[in-house]
Amino acid sequence: MNHLIYLRTFLDTYRAGSLTRAAQRLGITQPAASAHIASLETMLAKPLFIRKARGVAPTPAADDLARAIAENLDGIEATMVAAQARSAHLTGTLHLAGPAEYLSLRVAPALAPLIAEGLRLRIQTGNREHIYAALDEGHADLAVTASLPGHKAYGFAELGRERLLLVAVPTIAERVKARTVTDLLLRDLPCVAYDEHLPLIREFFRHVFGITPDMRAAATAPDLRLLLEMAKAGAGWTVLPDYLCEDTLSSRQLVELPTLQEPPVNTLYLAWNKGALRHPRVVYVRDFLLRASERLSWHPGQSTYCK
Repeated sequence: MNHLIYLRTFLDTYRAGSLTRAAQRLGITQPAASAHIASLETMLAKPLFIRKARGVAPTPAADDLARAIAENLDGIEATMVAAQARSAHLTGTLHLAGPAEYLSLRVAPALAPLIAEGLRLRIQTGNREHIYAALDEGHADLAVTASLPGHKAYGFAELGRERLLLVAVPTIAERVKARTVTDLLLRDLPCVAYDEHLPLIREFFRHVFGITPDMRAAATAPDLRLLLEMAKAGAGWTVLPDYLCEDTLSSRQLVELPTLQEPPVNTLYLAWNKGALRHPRVVYVRDFLLRASERLSWHPGQSTYCK
């Protein structure tokens, strides 16, 4: 039986790149985690990690062992936790991270019924770096991200999709006076953006116009809801996800500016640190959100996990 405990500690350490972080996720002390690894290295007669000033680096033997055990060990644990999630009362605190706009309009309202079931919810918002740091450091059990999670420690599933729309008030649209908008026309009009690097606008330009924008924003704000309000007030054109501006487009407070190319579509993912799945509430909420995304048509098709 100790073999399974040692292997679990090994896999968490391998994925976290840190004995301390693995110990925190497992709820054990760092010396205990270190002892598990030492015992496993003795049993295998091979070193598994190279100790560094900050964390550990896997050896080729560790890479081979992780490939051999990860799927089976994760599968056993997932089966047990799923059974607990179905039978246990929903208690405890779930920590969720993601972009403020998508969480506020899509995710948080969907989770509201779980509060009555006994769940405590702690939400934090931020940019891509903050979201992944929260996952890595164990400050978030689940996270919503617009980038494909690639780290070996993450599991993920598609949660939703967003179309990026080029929008402005009707008076700005009238100034364009063209059937289709070009990058040259937009350069002569003010724009509002998330920051000086023009995220979303940059992605839209590359996809639709095949260039990287080099204009300077008239105003910036690190919250898409602020950009929406500034655009509605006529401060300038901008690029926003469809879920955020659908009501203002319906009411004609904003209009979509026509382009020759279809707008880009982003995929949003629900990601989790694989070690967090040993908590039944995390599995319960993960599955609840993915079912909600299908029921509420956040995206077409069936969600599939990438373990």
